[in-house]
Amino acid sequence: MDPVYTAHALERMAKRQLRREWVDRVVIAPERVEPDKEDPALERRLAAVPELANRVLRVIVAKDEPNRVITAYLDRKLKGKL
Repeated sequence: MDPVYTAHALERMAKRQLRREWVDRVVIAPERVEPDKEDPALERRLAAVPELANRVLRVIVAKDEPNRVITAYLDRKLKGKL
C-alpha cells in the first residue's frame, strides 16, 4: 500500500526539498524503526538516502495507520551511522 501524506508532511517535505520517492522508500523499507519518544501513537522510521550522500531521513508515521506520514526530515546526528 502506498504511503498517505498529511498536509503537514507535504508542506514540510516541500520546505525541506525532500522527494516523495525518498520518503516512500523509508516508509516501506526502513533500515531502523524506533518508537517515538514523545508520543506512543507514533513511530520513527529511518534510512540512509544514497541520493543525499547517505544522509539519514527520519519519517514519522502513525502506528495505527503505518503508511500515514506525519512528517519527514533529515537527521543530522545519524549521518554515517546506519
